[in-house]
Amino acid sequence: MIDASVLETEFHAAQEAVTRQGDVVRSLKAAVKDGKAEKSAVDEAIEKLKDVKLDMERKKKAYEDATGKTSGANKEAFRAAMLNALERRLFFIPSFKIYGSVAGFYDYGPPGCAMKQNVTQTWRNHFVLEENMLEVECPAVTPEIVLKASGHVERFTDFMVTDVKTGDCHRADHLLEHALEALLEDARNPPSPKAAHAARDLLARVGELGAEELGAALTQYGVKAPDTKNDISAPFPFNLMFKTSIGPRGDLVGYLRPETAQGIFVNFKDLLYYNGSKLPFAAAQIGNSYRNEISPRAGLLRVREFTQAEIEHFCNPADKSHPKFQSVAEVAPLLYSRALQMGEEKKPQRMALGDAVSKGIIANETLAYFIGRTYLFAQRIGLNPDRVRFRQHLQHEMAHYAEDCWDFEVECSYGWVECAGLADRSAYDLNAHSSMSKVELSAYERFAEPKEVDVLSIVPNKKELGKLFKKDAKAIADALEAMGECDALEMQQKLAAGQPVPFKVDGQVFDMQPGFVEIKKERKKMSGRNFTPAVIEPSFGIGRILYCVFEHCFYTREGDEARSVFRFTPVTAPVKCTVFPLLQRAELNERAEAMSTALTRERLSNTVDTTGTTIGKRYARTDEIGVPFAITIDYQTVEDSTATLRERDSTAQVRVPLAELPGLVRRLTDMELTWEEVAAKYPAQAAPAQDE
Repeated sequence: MIDASVLETEFHAAQEAVTRQGDVVRSLKAAVKDGKAEKSAVDEAIEKLKDVKLDMERKKKAYEDATGKTSGANKEAFRAAMLNALERRLFFIPSFKIYGSVAGFYDYGPPGCAMKQNVTQTWRNHFVLEENMLEVECPAVTPEIVLKASGHVERFTDFMVTDVKTGDCHRADHLLEHALEALLEDARNPPSPKAAHAARDLLARVGELGAEELGAALTQYGVKAPDTKNDISAPFPFNLMFKTSIGPRGDLVGYLRPETAQGIFVNFKDLLYYNGSKLPFAAAQIGNSYRNEISPRAGLLRVREFTQAEIEHFCNPADKSHPKFQSVAEVAPLLYSRALQMGEEKKPQRMALGDAVSKGIIANETLAYFIGRTYLFAQRIGLNPDRVRFRQHLQHEMAHYAEDCWDFEVECSYGWVECAGLADRSAYDLNAHSSMSKVELSAYERFAEPKEVDVLSIVPNKKELGKLFKKDAKAIADALEAMGECDALEMQQKLAAGQPVPFKVDGQVFDMQPGFVEIKKERKKMSGRNFTPAVIEPSFGIGRILYCVFEHCFYTREGDEARSVFRFTPVTAPVKCTVFPLLQRAELNERAEAMSTALTRERLSNTVDTTGTTIGKRYARTDEIGVPFAITIDYQTVEDSTATLRERDSTAQVRVPLAELPGLVRRLTDMELTWEEVAAKYPAQAAPAQDE
C-alpha cells in the first residue's frame, strides 16, 4: 500500500505543476501580443495545462481514496474549517442575514471589527506616521465630473448578460470562459482537433473581446444561464459604480467612489501649499470604496463595499530617488519580474531591492522603497513571508501611462490573490484633472542658478483628432499630453519618418499619424520651471489583506483537530490578553478584576473569564479568537502577588509579579519584546493537564 504522505507530496507537486503551466500560458499570451510568439505555442501550452490539471485531479483522488479524508491536502476543507471558526466566533457574517443576505456585503462582528481596526492602525503607523504623510478624509459621494476626468464614467465597466426569464445577472466573459474550459476538458465527448484549436484560440483572448464579438461567441457555443439553463441576453456594458443624485432636485449626478485616490488628486494644489510647496511629499487616505460587482464571490476577496488604504507619493519626474531607500535596500522579498514570468522556470526569486533597482528590474528607488515597506508591513501583521510575492505587470497589462507596476500578491486557498498594487502612474492623473477642471495642478522648481534646459513640448492636434476619433479624441489627447519623455521622443522619431505609431488608450489601440501631434524639445534659459509631478501609488485592499491574515494564521492543535487556533501577531489580535481566576472564589475574582483594570489603563484590550469551566477549556476558547496572552490568578497570587502569564502558540507559562504584568504585556503587544526574552527572565510555570 502506498504511504499516504507520498500521495500527499505527489498531489502538492501536481498543484505546483498546474500553477507553473498556468504562468507559461499567461507569458505566451503576452509574447503573442508583443509579436514574439505564435498562437500555436499558446495552443500547445493550453493543451499541456489541460493534461497537468487532469493529472492533479487523479493524484488528489488517489490521496482522498487512500486516507478517507480531505483535510491537509484539500484547500476547500481547510477553508471550510477556518470559515466555520470565523463565523461561529463572529469575526464576520453576511450582512442583512435575517432578510436572506445580499451578495457582496459583510458585517464585522466584535473580534473582526477590532482586528480590522488593528490592521488599519498598524498600516497607518507603518506608513503615514513613519513617512510623515499628509492624511486626508474625503467624501464617498463624488460628483460625476470628477470621475469623468479620471475615466471611470466611460471605462469602468464589465460586460454583463441577463437570464431572459429570471433576470439574474452574470459576467459575460466568465460564462464564456467556463463554457470553453468545459468543452476542452470534456473527456467523454472531446471536440475535434479543429474545434479544440478554435476554442483554445478564443479562450486565450476572451478578455479582449468587444460586445459584438463576445455575443457572437456566446451564441456559437450555446452558452446558457449557469443555474437555470435559460437563454441569456446579448452582452452589454455595465458600469461598476453605484450611481446616485446629489441634492433634492436630483439634477447633479454623483457616484459612490470606486477608489479613494481621486480625493487626493483633486486636493493636490492645497496639499502642496500646506507642505510649503515642497516636493516630494505623500498624501494618504483610508476609507470605504464601492464597486457594484456583477457576481461577487470568494467572501471578503470580492465585495461591493470595501476599505482601501491608498498613498499618492508626488515627486519630480526627473528624480524618483528616495531619502530612506537605504533602509530597505537589503530587504529581499520574492520578486516575480517580467523576465522570470517569461522565462523557463516561472518562479519568483528573492532579490535585495538595492540589486533590483541597480539592475533596472524595478524602475526607481521610490517604487522599490514602497515594495520594501509593504513586505515589512506584511510580516508585522502575520502574513507568511514565503507566501507573499511582488509580481511585475507584463507590458500588455500596464496602463499606457504607467512607467512600472507591481502587484503585492498573497497565496491563500484561492491561489495568489492581489492585495495591493504599487504603480508609477507618471503624471497622468494630475494632467487629467487639470485638463477637465482648467486648474493648473503643477509644482515649481527653482534652479540654484539660471540655466539652459531642454523643454519637452507635446501639443496634440485636437482638430484632427476630433475629426477622426470623435468621442475618443479627448482621451487620446489627454494620454498624449501625459506621455513620459522616453515614449514621447520615440513616437516623435517614428512620426518624423512618416510611420504610423500604434498608441494604446484604455485598452483600445489608435494609429497616430504625422500631423496628429507635435512633439519637440526646445532649449531655453530659465531660472526655474513648472512641471506636473509624477505619482507613485501604493493602494491596499484592507479586507483582502485581512482575509489572507486569517488563512495564514489558522491551524489546529497537533493531535486534536477540534481545537482551532489563530496565531495572530500581538499587534493585530482582537483581544490582547485574557484574565482567568483559577476558581470561582471572591478573593481570586477581586484580583482578576484589578488586573483587568490595570491592563485597560495600558490601553490593552482584555476580557475576564469567570465562567466555571476548566482552565484548559477557557484557554482553548480564547485561542480560537487568537488572544496571544493569558494571565491566571491562583492561590499563589494571594500569597506572593504573582500570577502566571501564558503564551498562546507554545502554551508555555511563566510566573510574573502582578505589578510588572501590565507593562510586560504592553511591551509584548507592541512587539518590542519577544516571548523568548520573557521566558529567559521569569521562572517557568507548569501548564495544567488540560493545556498539554
